[in-house]
Amino acid sequence: MDFFTACVWAAGIAIGVAAFGCGIGQGMGLSGAVQGIARNPESSGKVTVTLLIGLAMIESLAIYALVVALILIYAHPQAADFAKLAIGQ
Repeated sequence: MDFFTACVWAAGIAIGVAAFGCGIGQGMGLSGAVQGIARNPESSGKVTVTLLIGLAMIESLAIYALVVALILIYAHPQAADFAKLAIGQ
């Protein structure tokens, strides 16, 4: 297996794990918020704001994983050589 193939595999696995983890985290957070609002409906405003901030933090982890995966694919020393091969020059 050459370096580029390993980078593509690593990027794919990284995005998969990040998406799975973020999905689980967001589901647990949403579940807790809904349960909290169901027990105390008057606190729905504060819970909703805190939930949205928490979901944004969790989603940022998936964006960081995407950035790392794109760096793995496109920012390695042989990227220019692979691009030339891909276009046929």
